[in-house]
Parts: sequence; C-alpha cells; structure tokens
Amino acid sequence: MRIALFSGNYNYLREGANQALNILVRYLEERAGCSVRVYSPVTATPAFEPAGTLIPVPSVRLPVRGEFQLALGLPAAIRADMMRFRPDIVHLSTPDILGSRALGFARKQGIPVVASMHTRFETYLDYYRLGWARALLDTHLHRFYRRCDHVVAPTRILVEELKALRGDDHASVWSRGIDAALFRPEQRDMAWRRAQGIGDDDIMILFFGRLVLEKGIDAFVAIIRRLQAHNPRIRALVVGAGPAGDAFSALHGSVLTGHLSGDALARAVASADMKLSMSLTETFGNVLVEAMACGLPVISADAQNARSILNDGKNGFIRPQEDSAAFVALLAALADDPAWRRRIGQAARQESLLYSWDAASQSVAQVYRTLARMD
Repeated sequence: MRIALFSGNYNYLREGANQALNILVRYLEERAGCSVRVYSPVTATPAFEPAGTLIPVPSVRLPVRGEFQLALGLPAAIRADMMRFRPDIVHLSTPDILGSRALGFARKQGIPVVASMHTRFETYLDYYRLGWARALLDTHLHRFYRRCDHVVAPTRILVEELKALRGDDHASVWSRGIDAALFRPEQRDMAWRRAQGIGDDDIMILFFGRLVLEKGIDAFVAIIRRLQAHNPRIRALVVGAGPAGDAFSALHGSVLTGHLSGDALARAVASADMKLSMSLTETFGNVLVEAMACGLPVISADAQNARSILNDGKNGFIRPQEDSAAFVALLAALADDPAWRRRIGQAARQESLLYSWDAASQSVAQVYRTLARMD
C-alpha cells in the first residue's frame, strides 16, 4: 500500500503524538511492506530524523504558540506530488487547515481517508483565553471527524465518543506502546540524584512532558507548594522543555533537566519517587505508561486517558482535578510510606507491559487494508 500522511508537526518538535506517528511509519515501511509519504510543516531545527519520506509544506508560525507552524492550505505542488504518488490511503493526524484541505482533496479523488485523534484541541482554549471560540472549534472538529471514512483514537472511551459523534461503528482503537527494555525500574540511579543535588531522603515528584500550560502546570505547582509547606523533603523533578518552564520557579529546590532522550530520559524518570499528572487535555499520555514502566506510582487528575490506563488504588491513583486537598493528602501519605509506593509501582510496571508498539501499529495497518479492500 501507498500511504499519504498529513501532520501538523511530524518532527520539528518532540511530542508524544509525532513520536507515535513516526513509530507507525517505521513499522509500515519495515514490517508491513508499505510506502509512506509524509506532508508536514518543517523548521530548520528538527527535533529528530523523520521516518518515511518527508515532504515540507509551506507554513507560518502560530501567533499564540510560536513554537508551532501552521500550513495555510494545500499548495498545488503538494497536490501534484500526491497525484504522482497515487496513495491508496490518506491518513490525517491533525484537524488543521492542511488536514481539512487534504480531506477535501482526497474525497474528490475517491481516496479513503483515515483520521487519527491525538489531541483534545477544544480543551486548550481556556488556557489561552480563547474560550469564546469553543463552539466554533467543536463544530469544525465534529464535521472533520464525520467526513473521514474511519477514525482511530488511543482509548476505548474516545472511540465510543467518536462512534456516537459519527453515528456509525467506523472508529477503532490505535493504542500506544512502551519500550520496556528502556523504561524500567533498574534505571533508578541514586548517584545521578545526588549529582542533581537531590538528597537520598528527598521525595521527588515528577512532572514529565512538554512544559506548556495545557499540561496542568499551574495545578501541579499549586499542589507541590502546599506539600512543601509541611514537608521540606518534597521537591519537583521536571523532565521536559517548553515555553512555560518559568512556572516552576515558584517551587523550592526544583530540578529541571530540560529535554532528555534515550537512557538519560529513562534514568531521570526512574529516579523520581512518584509522578503527578494534572493534565485534562491528553488523548492518551505516553508519559503515564513510561513512568509506570519505571515502577513509579502515578497520581493523575480524573481524565478519560487516566481512566483508560490506571486502576485506582491498584496500579495508580485518580482524583478530581479541582480537589487539590485530595491530591495533597494522597501525596503526603505516599511520601511517608515507601512500601506503599513500591507496591503500587510494581503493579504499574506489570500493567505497562501490556502495551506493544507492534500490536498498536498493526491495528492501524489493518484499518488501511480494510478501507483499501486489500484484506
């Protein structure tokens, strides 16, 4: 099969969504015998080498989030390139202008269209004082996902929402995977902690991901500040990079690693004691499973992705985001009980092993085959 994949950010920033796309493309070309051509905005400073053949699409910087690029349409040169490639499937990963134009073009050409849902864009608006645009965005997203032939999403909860939205069963799960040989409890490194100025008795609560407002940074900081008022051993370990990093300056003794990858990333994650996630905007949240694979208890705000991954009280914990007192009480109790943390962390590790990148990618390839009538 020939797959034309459209993305708003395929490799110029490192995020969970584009890493999942690159893993999928690598699987399709190396294991499934497909040829993949990717159309996406690019920058002069890509975060990593792309899988597949990447075709740059002209774009401009977004005014609110300047690290992102926005393609303003589907240029004639891109349409001509698609026609020469003759794709069997068009895969749209972002419901932006480029994705919408590619959707219209594919439908005119009679090419089946698959969309993948990676982000709950409608939940971003309040973080940037754009709540007034919610109705307009909801209307666009609903129309976009209804017009596609099939939609894949990372959790069963989202898939059921999409089926109800579409009024049919043309939606299915594209889950995520874990590199269990990289992310594992044995990566914990006390010497590394000491080199960061972390005491052996300090309790490091992990923030792991892009440092952007929609990841719940303000709620995270507020909870850690309340904990630190009663327990000076509580500190934040912040693994990631992004424009909202200054928010952590309100915390005493935070350790900010910046962007890490490979063994350095796994070592930092495993060297924390717990992970706190206050985001309500995720569709999946690879960082939850990566922290679980490292044997960390994960304490998360009550969001659909957390409910799909965590079994409250058994391999992690879920609390309402607005109930900061519940988070403070739970984190304080876990800080004082290392045996409890170990028990939950061991169960989290076992749960993480259920996630396979090959199985996840194979499920998308099967959707392609069915739509292209090659099954």
